[in-house]
Amino acid sequence: MGKKVLFSPVGGTDPIAENNIHDGSLLHICRVYKVDEVYMYLSKEMIEKHNQDNRYVLSLEKLAAHQKRHISCKLIERPELEDVQKFDTFYQEFREILSEIVKDLDDKDELIINISSGTPAMKSSLVVLCTLGEIPATMVQVSTPEKRLNNHYHSAQYDIETLWELNEDNNEPFINRCDEIKCPTLSDMMKREIITKHILVYDYQAAISVSETLINKPESFMDSLYMAADRYLLKKSIDQYIKKRLDFSLPVVNGKYRDAFEYALVMSLKLRRGEFCDFIRSITPLMVDLYDMILEKQFHIKVDDYCLKKHLKRIDHEDLEKKDTNQWTRQWDMNKLYSTNILTVLNNAYNGNFMGKEVYSEHLMYIILGYVSDPVLRSLVIKLRSVEYNCRNQAAHEIMSVSEDTISNLTGFSGKRIMQMIQQLFAYTGANVKEEYWDSYDRMNEMLLRKLNE
Repeated sequence: MGKKVLFSPVGGTDPIAENNIHDGSLLHICRVYKVDEVYMYLSKEMIEKHNQDNRYVLSLEKLAAHQKRHISCKLIERPELEDVQKFDTFYQEFREILSEIVKDLDDKDELIINISSGTPAMKSSLVVLCTLGEIPATMVQVSTPEKRLNNHYHSAQYDIETLWELNEDNNEPFINRCDEIKCPTLSDMMKREIITKHILVYDYQAAISVSETLINKPESFMDSLYMAADRYLLKKSIDQYIKKRLDFSLPVVNGKYRDAFEYALVMSLKLRRGEFCDFIRSITPLMVDLYDMILEKQFHIKVDDYCLKKHLKRIDHEDLEKKDTNQWTRQWDMNKLYSTNILTVLNNAYNGNFMGKEVYSEHLMYIILGYVSDPVLRSLVIKLRSVEYNCRNQAAHEIMSVSEDTISNLTGFSGKRIMQMIQQLFAYTGANVKEEYWDSYDRMNEMLLRKLNE
């Protein structure tokens, strides 16, 4: 267990108040917290009182004997300090003193700051330092026994021995008059505002960078934020966070449907964030998966049954976006296609010259069109293939700037309309994607912000 260290200006009612015969703030904090080490800051006036009878050190020695322990006392004397009401006088000096004290503490030690003793300028300087987050400490305020302002009068015949004997706080049980001031640091407050803004624009990595600098990091929030970042990056590690019961679950849980749906959600976020080039480039991998699922659900055709799998020698960008670096490419197995209606459909689409090789979204589109009777599905498949052909290939293979106007000019559709068509296409996959699922990231953000502010 670490040591407890107190920094305290010395005030007019320290160490024992003559008007009520109770601990002053300095002595009372040491009594309640069983402080091991005390740094006392003395102005010219307090030094004069100290020199009269060693009252501050002597009272702490008596308390230590009363509690059968040891208290180390260190005096920080400022004999030149007469103007004790100037805030600027103390802010910088307290900052330097406390920084030096903190250097000698380890993770198990606790720094306590008395914000009840001393002048208003001293107390406010300490509160500001802690509120700015510059000094990690527990701020303690001590109320008077009468619950009103103290009388700071000390008689010329201040008798520390008699006052100690009469001190009512020596009688057990004494009333604990200490209150820890739970004031959020201004630094943390500002950081939380920044974190909130990052979360609202789905920039979870940036939110993590700021959150990790918080003095008070809610553990549940951090786990949830790591989960959100992994989710956005489509990492499988999201499952380990969900198992921790973070008050959030993915709306689509079936493996093959989940991957496609989560990918589509990220596409929609890229569109909202104005990342139009990434949005367009991500269309092809999704189309392949959607066409696969549509063929299986609507026409009972499993494309993999007619394919060979071959490990990729080179990973291009769209593969990295889609899943992971352990990728396989599918190639048509012409032997399995032989004498099937699928091959007939593909030969008709390519004027009898279908060559097989790698499976492309265009091939899957033609198979769907060869079987489909639903005019809505037919229209969606054709339109999305035209988007892919007219815009995606250019964005993927050329250095170019892509804007909302670029998408509209090349495809005839806005980015929002393209996303709507993708959402409509999910209705034909068997994924059972409800309308409210598309707001899943916003609901996750609400959960994150709730945990951030708990």
